[in-house]
Amino acid sequence: MPIASWPESAPDLIDVAAGRKPADLVVRNGQWVNVHSGEIIGGMDVAIIAGRFAAIADDLSYAIGPQTKVIDAAGRYMVPGLCDGHMHVESGMVTVTEFARAVIPHGTTSMFIDPHEIANVLGAKGVRLMHDEAMAQPINVFVQAPSCVPSAPGLETPGATLSAEEVAQMMAWPNIIGLGEMMNFPGVIAKDPKMLAEIAATQRAGKTVGGHYAATDLGKPFAAYVAGGPADDHEGTRKEDAIARVRNGMRSMLRLGSAWFDVAAQVKAITEDGLDSRNFVLCTDDSHSGTLVREGHMDRVVRHAIAHGLKPLTAIQMATLNTATHFGLERELGSITPGRRADLILTSDLAALPIELVIAHGQVMAENGVLTADMPAWDYPDYARKTVNLGKTYAAGDFAITAPAGRNAVTARVIGVIENQAGTRALEKTLPVEDGFVAMDRGDDVCQIALVERHRGTGTAVNALVSGFGYNVDCAVASTVAHDSHHMIVVGTNREDMALAANRLGEVGGGAIVVSKGKVLALVELPIAGLMSDERAEIVARKADRLVEAMRECGCTLNNAYMQHSLLTLVVIPELRISDKGLVDVRTFETVDLFVN
Repeated sequence: MPIASWPESAPDLIDVAAGRKPADLVVRNGQWVNVHSGEIIGGMDVAIIAGRFAAIADDLSYAIGPQTKVIDAAGRYMVPGLCDGHMHVESGMVTVTEFARAVIPHGTTSMFIDPHEIANVLGAKGVRLMHDEAMAQPINVFVQAPSCVPSAPGLETPGATLSAEEVAQMMAWPNIIGLGEMMNFPGVIAKDPKMLAEIAATQRAGKTVGGHYAATDLGKPFAAYVAGGPADDHEGTRKEDAIARVRNGMRSMLRLGSAWFDVAAQVKAITEDGLDSRNFVLCTDDSHSGTLVREGHMDRVVRHAIAHGLKPLTAIQMATLNTATHFGLERELGSITPGRRADLILTSDLAALPIELVIAHGQVMAENGVLTADMPAWDYPDYARKTVNLGKTYAAGDFAITAPAGRNAVTARVIGVIENQAGTRALEKTLPVEDGFVAMDRGDDVCQIALVERHRGTGTAVNALVSGFGYNVDCAVASTVAHDSHHMIVVGTNREDMALAANRLGEVGGGAIVVSKGKVLALVELPIAGLMSDERAEIVARKADRLVEAMRECGCTLNNAYMQHSLLTLVVIPELRISDKGLVDVRTFETVDLFVN
């Protein structure tokens, strides 16, 4: 349930601070990590009441009554709860509740989520489902209204769309914090009325406009995009990207997800060029369930930033106060100061950042990596569970690529996967023709990719070619997580396996699967919108681990290859993608022929 507001809690906060009333909880003898002043102050106590910090002082024994819970920090650091400034819950393959359950032991107490994945399947109804679930969490989960559904109008067909009017209406929902990433940056630059209307509605509501400028040109196009209103950007990959964003008044969001490693290069804007760290924010963007369970969440990002040269206090500021300030919540969270939500971590080492105790809204939530709080499951309705409609049973022939008449070989456009990056390369490869069909070339790491329509039951598949996965046996990998329109992506070296993979996902209502030589090697069922499981994160992680292991058995050595598989339809990030409309050159935002000549 939502925490009581500061004005509602003020009488209790004042009484505790003044010594007229005992606190609910007092944490004693800790080192206060003050993200406002940039100090670490030893020998401090923190008093909490009504889920908020009431006072911080060197001796708050006067706030301890018979019913007050007392925790001895024993000289450990008291750090504000960590904030993820930009993320998509659906990328974890679990619900909001299960995602929160997984990340709380890692010290995450605030998340700013953009549910544009479910929006592309279920529209405003899907956003509302996640919005309401977010409000029920014992930590702070704020929701951004998805801005681009579809992400690239005319280049893809999602399962649902959001109008500018619907986005404007969402601004009045109680837990909407702003507008989700404005991925249609060409639309902003071209003054698209829908994009500008959404930005205007957000600004009129006094909320934050999220950005997404996935291009390297920092000249006129970037200037035009910033002029349009986006207030942050997480798509930078170079130091100059971070510098340009901050110099233009944006917050530069540096992401470390399961497959995106963009912190190291961009943090040099602070460590080498001396830019003011107050305008930098750390985030994850997309975190796989396996990453959450084994490696962590925002604690992982903070440790990574420190390892690449940031002072520990600076990295913590970038994952707490900076994030809160960006979203206009500096007076509500992000620091251990009076009146703020009582979100606090105890750790014995600021650089290694072991998360030894987590308090959220004044309640102990986790200790030594184990969730101790009770978090009831959240149920999704039937209409959110019946979203995969293939329209037919697919056969191997549906994945055959017919060559131009009379050809023995063709030169074709091929999507080139780039490890640990969201972008792809537009490659050209010469391939043989066998029996009138384009043949794959395992020796040159070229296999097929298909976009299978799964929202309207049209029974259609768009076929193309991809390179970079390294598959070297008969196999197919399929997923109904296919950013952002979330049809079905099938990548394979064998058309029979591609058909089997697609049909099996249709039977289970969505998910991810690896098939080899007619046998299912791994399956992760994702029945909620074809995107999420309602099983525990650790169970999903085990299934996802088996998925990645099966991909390796088929020859793939990419880091977190599944995440890169799921982005091959993201027609807002260059260079080459696939959609239900065909092969898309994102450099020009046009569909192109598969064959060069």
